Amino acid sequence: MEKYFNSAYITNSIPKLLPFIKVTFMVAGLSVIFGTLLGFVLAVAKIRKGKIAKKIAEGYTTALRCTPSIVLLFLVYYGIPAIAKDFGIDLDDVDKIVFIVIAFSLMFAAAMCDVIKTAYESVDKGQFEAAISVGLNDVQAYITIILPQAFVVALPNIGNSLLALIKEGALGYTIGLIDIMGKANLIIAANINAHALEVYIALSIIYWAVSIIIEQIFLKLEKVLSKGKQTIKVT
Repeated sequence: MEKYFNSAYITNSIPKLLPFIKVTFMVAGLSVIFGTLLGFVLAVAKIRKGKIAKKIAEGYTTALRCTPSIVLLFLVYYGIPAIAKDFGIDLDDVDKIVFIVIAFSLMFAAAMCDVIKTAYESVDKGQFEAAISVGLNDVQAYITIILPQAFVVALPNIGNSLLALIKEGALGYTIGLIDIMGKANLIIAANINAHALEVYIALSIIYWAVSIIIEQIFLKLEKVLSKGKQTIKVT
């Protein structure tokens, strides 16, 4: 009789799973790009004095924080095509990854909005005034003085948000995405649900390795950028 737990399935599963990590990274990368852009717009709306824009941004971030990722994914996956059909647009043939990227971009934007806002507000306002006083215009002051300092402050939270996004991205398999998580489930199904534990251990090892690598990259990046933080300041 075959053993219930067989460690060989762990080492055999890892090479089968690794090629599909590129799909996981693609979803995360696109979601970070679009989510950061939207998050920046929302942060600006919160920082500026316009009451309507601020209320919209605050309502958006509150709603997204209160919505589970899987619920948001299903809302996007089923909701957007349903709304599009009312306008005579058929989205049934659109690749699933599009809806997944939209959903996680919306989620990441809510996180980045608060990260950007907090980082911006942490920079001493005197830095901007000092930059203007030495002859820089508003754009130059923000690009060369304010944003670099804010980025250093935001870096740890950006890293944490990215790690959360990569893990949340595993939910894409629920609507048929064949990423690393989707492939794991295909392997388990091919084994008639046998040795699922070993496959999930292999999957966990890959996620642990990726998370540790990303964490170390951000720690080193933060350390390098922090060294020049004092030289950026205008006094």
